[in-house]
Amino acid sequence: MVPSVVGYAEGEEILFMHTEASDAAVADTLSKMMKSPVLVVPQLGQVPEALLANVYVFTNGIQPRGARGPFEYQPDIFDTPPGTPGYSPLRAVNLVAWTAPSQARLLTSAEEVRAAQAAGEITVERSGVVVNMPLLTWPGGGER
Repeated sequence: MVPSVVGYAEGEEILFMHTEASDAAVADTLSKMMKSPVLVVPQLGQVPEALLANVYVFTNGIQPRGARGPFEYQPDIFDTPPGTPGYSPLRAVNLVAWTAPSQARLLTSAEEVRAAQAAGEITVERSGVVVNMPLLTWPGGGER
């Protein structure tokens, strides 16, 4: 069984899983984090942008008790959960860094990410990596 991971979407805690990644190093990191294999599928990197949704992965900032992302900071944030326009389980990985890590706070929605970016509090860098990350629970749906 593929283990579930805690993340956020639209201000709520969600569960998701990683099944494949376009990059071998990312697949290895996720496999070690989850103690479950994440397959390398380079062709995912060729999926057109229009078919991808976003995931925001934090490279610095807060280290909460409990769930964390792959870099040991806050859990990942997803835009477009199932039932919203643009939903896709295929996620373009966006790396998020706080410009002043000591002032980091927990963000729980893509809207908060965009607002923090507009305010100059964070930088967001498109990594070029695509990961298949189906959501198991989401705001208003999925098994709880």
